[in-house]
Amino acid sequence: MPSYPDISLLVTHYNRSKSLERLLSALEQLDLKFHEIVVSDDGSNAEHQAYITALQLRYEFSLVKAPINRGLGNNINKGQQYIKTPFTLYIQEDFVPKPLLAEKLTLSRQMMLADASIDFVRYYGYYSYPYVKPAEHGFNEMVFKHWKLWQHYHKYYYYSDHPHLRRSNFLERFGKYAEGVNPERAEYKMMMQVLANKPKALIYHDINALLTQVNDDEEPSTFKRNFLRNNNHFLSVAARALYRYLRFNSELLAFKIKRKVYGRSLV
Repeated sequence: MPSYPDISLLVTHYNRSKSLERLLSALEQLDLKFHEIVVSDDGSNAEHQAYITALQLRYEFSLVKAPINRGLGNNINKGQQYIKTPFTLYIQEDFVPKPLLAEKLTLSRQMMLADASIDFVRYYGYYSYPYVKPAEHGFNEMVFKHWKLWQHYHKYYYYSDHPHLRRSNFLERFGKYAEGVNPERAEYKMMMQVLANKPKALIYHDINALLTQVNDDEEPSTFKRNFLRNNNHFLSVAARALYRYLRFNSELLAFKIKRKVYGRSLV
């Protein structure tokens, strides 16, 4: 029975209570024991609120509510501020852990205890990070390089809201998530805030081995991505690459200037 008295599980939720139940059930089946499970709800509708209340009796988690929907940035901020343990395992409600997660969570926690400079350890991604160097236990250290700017804009996605273990001082270290913006923008700004503050992070080499993301017909994703950002037509790809090249570098420079002025990147 893996037990983590210094780790709290933070789950962000919005109108997907059956998905939340699936995640909590899967974690129970893996017999993972955390100091606390915190569910941060973003003003779900009455039907899902009622279901969450029933789940709370079954799984004994702390529920951090919002009177209205305020977006992913606010939902993560208020949930993270509730955490009291040194480490936070962050998972959105539409993920399901695989059996190997228990072993790799234990090992990544050990690595973070041994090396205080590691800020977070990632367990999932849509694609592999382009620049890495081997670490231990199947993990790689992500390396942010300024050269080869044109070919590898994916290197900017050093940080992601996908499942990861992080130190609970994350908001103090990198600044709060942007609020009042859509989820993509909130994640993008946090990505820049993280890079501007010179992070150190690991990612598991097999990005599909530890968790899977489930968006089914019963509870589809509550967020729709911009089609133009994901269209694979060659003209769209070329225009997107040029746009990202200019935007990513100019915005990262702006966040670095903020860091020098204010001591850290601010939203």
